[in-house]
Amino acid sequence: MTRCPPEVEAVFDTYPEAARTCLMAARAVIFEAAETAGVGPLRETLKWGQPAYLPEAPRTGTTVRMGLDGGAPAVLFHCQTTLVDQFRSDFPEAFRFSGNRALVLDEEFDRSALAICVGRALTYHRDKRRQRA
Repeated sequence: MTRCPPEVEAVFDTYPEAARTCLMAARAVIFEAAETAGVGPLRETLKWGQPAYLPEAPRTGTTVRMGLDGGAPAVLFHCQTTLVDQFRSDFPEAFRFSGNRALVLDEEFDRSALAICVGRALTYHRDKRRQRA
C-alpha cells in the first residue's frame, strides 16, 4: 500500500492510538476498494483538515474522508448524496451511523461492508451517468 503523504500522516498522528489503528485499517480498505471498483489511482490529501480520498479521474466519484465523530473513528461521505441512506438500508447492523454523512467504526468493523460502501462512493458520479443512459 502507498505511504501517506506527510501532511496526511501528521493528521493521523494526532488521533488517539486506538482510533488511529482503526482508521489506518479503513485506509487500507479504501485503497483496496478503489482497485476492485476499477476507480484507478486515488489522490490522498486533506479536506477540512481530515484525510480525504478521491479518484484522480474527474467525474468518477465523490470524496471519502476519515476522522473522528464524537471521538470515535468514522468514514465520512458527502452529505448531499444519498449514499449514507443507502448504506443504512443495506448494512443496518454493520455500522453506527451519524446523520447523513458518516459511518462510525468499531474497532472490529466489517471490512467487506466498508469496501462496498467506499466503492459506491468512489464511483458515485460514474454510476449516476450510467443509470441515466
